[in-house]
Amino acid sequence: MMWFLALGLLLMLLKWLEFGPVAEWAWWQTMVPLGLAIVWWTWADFSGYTKRKRMEKDAKRHDDRIQRLRKNLGQIQRPK
Repeated sequence: MMWFLALGLLLMLLKWLEFGPVAEWAWWQTMVPLGLAIVWWTWADFSGYTKRKRMEKDAKRHDDRIQRLRKNLGQIQRPK
């Protein structure tokens, strides 16, 4: 998830700038969210989650385009 990546980058920046309590953490502790992001992306690719979400997005775009074309042609829209 992108939240893991954003959190990891934020923690790295805070560690590098030696800001707040993060300055006293070990570097590996600031890298944990980046590791979780890698685990998430690996799981998403191997499980088919990424491909399924992309196919759902493409199907929605296709349906929206057909509905828009029908509306522009003045045809009655089919109920879903």
